[in-house]
Amino acid sequence: MTSIEAPFDAGLQPERTLLAWRRTALALGLGCAVAVRLTITGPWPAMSSIGIVGIGFAAAVYVGATKRYRRVHAALHSGTPHGGAALPLAGLASAALLIAVLGGIFVIGVAVTGGWR
Repeated sequence: MTSIEAPFDAGLQPERTLLAWRRTALALGLGCAVAVRLTITGPWPAMSSIGIVGIGFAAAVYVGATKRYRRVHAALHSGTPHGGAALPLAGLASAALLIAVLGGIFVIGVAVTGGWR
């Protein structure tokens, strides 16, 4: 292993952060996929598009977290300062907002139509 491939510290904090963001993105993507599955067969199939956008946001968070880890890892090994990127957090917040909107539309739709099939 070269010095750039080796972990920066024994606590593996950047690696743990990367794994936490990946778990979050995967859970978000799974939640959106379940939302798509539930809404595609429901009274309003167009609602599934919100879940599909949420899956896209989850993928962006996953990729963004990986890119950020690589940037931080290289900066730690080179000794240069690195700034925090807010893209993964913004993607997560946007996807959570979309899920909340989808949930609200779903609840209103069930109330208006008189129940789920």
